[in-house]
Amino acid sequence: MSDFSEKQIHPNSRDCLRIIQLTDTHIFAENAGKLLGLNTRESFEAVLARLMKEEIAPDLILATGDLSQDASEESYQYLLEKLQPLNIPCFWIPGNHDKPEVMQKILNHGNMMFEPHIVAGNWQIVMLDSSVPGKVYGNISEPQLDFLQQRISNNQQRHSLVVMHHQPVAVGSQWLDGLGIKNAPELFNAVASNDKETCFLWGHVHQDFVGEQAGVQLISTPSTCVQFKPGSTEFSAGDEAPGYRYLTLYPDGRVDSVLHRIHDIAFTVDYSIKGY
Repeated sequence: MSDFSEKQIHPNSRDCLRIIQLTDTHIFAENAGKLLGLNTRESFEAVLARLMKEEIAPDLILATGDLSQDASEESYQYLLEKLQPLNIPCFWIPGNHDKPEVMQKILNHGNMMFEPHIVAGNWQIVMLDSSVPGKVYGNISEPQLDFLQQRISNNQQRHSLVVMHHQPVAVGSQWLDGLGIKNAPELFNAVASNDKETCFLWGHVHQDFVGEQAGVQLISTPSTCVQFKPGSTEFSAGDEAPGYRYLTLYPDGRVDSVLHRIHDIAFTVDYSIKGY
């Protein structure tokens, strides 16, 4: 994370930057792979079909971790084959179910890539790897915190979208709240000097969450497959439909977003399963 190179994206519109977030796809090596009884390839393809109906195409896609359930080469190859034809730049980060080394091998082709720093108009996007090998919870390494702080200091003319897999705040589900970023205070400290607007965006929690803390806007996005029940004490699958988020980032720092869920297809979830 010491490389200060950046990826330049030129938004289609001068007025705003448009982003689609896809997260927690949990793809298996096998076509029939299911998470809590739900075929994750079928739900992902339904999400892609809805994405293709957007009236205004996004400038880029952010794929924010747990892209695979089994970290198999086959699962990442499937994602590459589905996302490359969109011809939209797609930037990814790993989650706790992923293996970064396998992702690097498969998902660095064409329009798909890992890039820690993206600049687009009045915004910069900093992509953080919050995964910890062998653990479900997250952590931001010291080099990445230094990288983030440097990007904030050197881009005071831009607003910042900071993207990670794990949640940096409690979302109100007791079993999930212990599985977020362990050093979240250091993360907030790293952006405290920002004179412009900052937004944190993540996945992992399989549910919609919008909030604010210390002047930072906070957003999480539901999974493209199974959801987790909001406000639950113990592990519990939710009954909400799969979805994705369409974000619009304005030059003045405003972040508007619309959550799209797939309601026109029946998805079956096995609620008797108490873990994933």
